Amino acid sequence: MSVSSDAPDLPAPGEETTDIPEDGPASGGAEAPDRTPRTRRRPTGFGPLLARLHFYAGVLVAPFLLVAAVTGLLYTFTPQLDSFVYDKELTVAHPAGAPRSLAEQVDAARSSHPKGTLVAVRPGSGESTTQVDFALPELGERAHTVYVDPYTGEVTGQLTTWYGSTPLKTWLDDLHRNLHLGTTGRYYSEIAASWLWVLVLGGLVLWWRRQRRDRTARRLLLPDLGAGKGVRRTRGWHAATGVWLAIGLLALSATGLTWSRFAGDHFGEALDALRSGTPGVSTALPGASDDAGDGGHHHGGSTRPHAGRGVDPTAIDGVLDAARRDGLSGPVAIGVPRDGTAAWTVSQTRNLWPVGRDSVAVDASSDKVVDRVDFADWPVLAKLTRWGVNAHMGTLFGLVNQILLAVLAIGLTCMTVLGYRMWWQRRPTRADRRALLGTPPARGAWRGIPYGALAAGVLAVVALGWALPLFGLPLAGFLAADLVVGGVRRRRQVTPPADGTASAG
Repeated sequence: MSVSSDAPDLPAPGEETTDIPEDGPASGGAEAPDRTPRTRRRPTGFGPLLARLHFYAGVLVAPFLLVAAVTGLLYTFTPQLDSFVYDKELTVAHPAGAPRSLAEQVDAARSSHPKGTLVAVRPGSGESTTQVDFALPELGERAHTVYVDPYTGEVTGQLTTWYGSTPLKTWLDDLHRNLHLGTTGRYYSEIAASWLWVLVLGGLVLWWRRQRRDRTARRLLLPDLGAGKGVRRTRGWHAATGVWLAIGLLALSATGLTWSRFAGDHFGEALDALRSGTPGVSTALPGASDDAGDGGHHHGGSTRPHAGRGVDPTAIDGVLDAARRDGLSGPVAIGVPRDGTAAWTVSQTRNLWPVGRDSVAVDASSDKVVDRVDFADWPVLAKLTRWGVNAHMGTLFGLVNQILLAVLAIGLTCMTVLGYRMWWQRRPTRADRRALLGTPPARGAWRGIPYGALAAGVLAVVALGWALPLFGLPLAGFLAADLVVGGVRRRRQVTPPADGTASAG
């Protein structure tokens, strides 16, 4: 994104201006000798209009993007942080021999933590411990997780988790999503996701238009290393960085919107209307009067059914064996039903490519699979959503995914800083027109756009504003503020001097 215009300081409609060298006084360079002013007409059309939108959006939305980039960078390496901070809970010191039965491990967890209702179990394998979740009313969506060594049956630790996420990962996740401000804080991340794609695409168009006299791959992809100090060099680095990161930033914007508050709701409604939502297995048992539903899903990918009593935990080994016989391999999460009228669920939890998300429902009384949903049978849009979420969270391609996210976060941070640097460099420094910061491109450029194109653009913006409310509302705020400022300036221009010194004639 950029916070500079595509042109030097431009006047309001109807004014005249003089050309100022790009790397001269307006850029913070040395004072240039007096030159004869050259009158220039105010530019009109799509380019200046886009430049003005890019300027205001960059100045006002950039803080949200900066916070999202920094907090996202912190979240990116949570797997490594978890391994360091929670090594005792998550890993087995000396894996050896055959694992004990899940029933024994659950019994050991229950003995260590008598309170709560058993809701989920994630069997350990290799160097991973078994995780046993207990629901408590005072924890709400969170759970008390007991970690058990699958080879010895010893409890290695206990933590309060959120759908299997450790306290550290949960804390960093909340920091990135809502700054620990709850529902109100979610507005910040949605504003960032709603405007990131606008700034990226707008910046690409402006950079393409700027290179219209010599569009070569080198000029588009690399900064002008021969440029002197000033806004020209800064803009070159800002734009070239944006070109290289554009696809990744657009992907972050799109995937971030899928679970945002307002745009995410609209996205979910669209998926439902297209019958492309994430499918889940039915836990209804033949002849049962109570349907427990599908257990639900959340952005982390684990399953957590409703808690309840009346379930025999010793049945868990037969449930897992039935799922394995039905082809569910790799890491899984076992969902415990609320009572004996519903089936148990076993769902793959592999987030690494190729993603494993097959699920089965098992009747514990007969150890038979009563329903199955394979990831291969998911609707295309549901698959894309799952892949996008995993990529956004850094799990789809493992360490490579994490490194790419880190590069995007650092690159976005640098672009934001460079954008503000351009804003400062473009400030007028001549004694007769000195200012603290650079001025935005001139208003009124929309008058040069054909009426048909303008009407179509307005309709498109209104539609986008409805689909992405935290794009539409800030845009309306930009327009309202711009109209107010423009009205005030026009009144000042037409108001006669207060001292009555106007010439008589």
